[in-house]
Amino acid sequence: MSEPPDWLRAAREQWHWRGHARPPFAETPAPGQTSVWDFPRPPQLAPDAREVVVRWGDLEVARTSRAMRVLETGHPPSFYLPWGDVDRRLFQPADGGSFCEWKGPASYWSLVHGGRRLVGVAWSYPEPLAGAETLADCVAFYPANLHCTVGGEVVKSQPGGFYGGWITPDLAGPFKGAPGSAGW
Repeated sequence: MSEPPDWLRAAREQWHWRGHARPPFAETPAPGQTSVWDFPRPPQLAPDAREVVVRWGDLEVARTSRAMRVLETGHPPSFYLPWGDVDRRLFQPADGGSFCEWKGPASYWSLVHGGRRLVGVAWSYPEPLAGAETLADCVAFYPANLHCTVGGEVVKSQPGGFYGGWITPDLAGPFKGAPGSAGW
């Protein structure tokens, strides 16, 4: 595997918190909880066999027991669902894109059904960087305007409008995206 270019290496090296030690502002996890400050950077891709369901109103968008969680310092996990377990008929490409220094270039998706449209509610990495290849055939969702569950537990959205982490009761924060967290 070749070394990443200097600009990518510089982007990856900007992070102070990398899961080796919790910052002083991290919450102490309750029994049965995990601190998001114990998650690593670079992120870990972890299979999750719990049932994940994504609903848009009364419409089921996805159901899987083959999700991949991306565990990254300071973030609640993003859940990536195999394209084979989502209703692809509901997806249309959305404008825009972004770049993650760990996962690569992202493509965005809208959900469309009848006269309804939910713009930019999902994203994918069709050509991920080395180390994130598992995500090539998956899609992730911003849960804010959807009803998402993991193992029957209702998901809350990660704070802020950019990140797509899923907050479940088994996590302790605080979570990146909240006011004042820009430097985390």
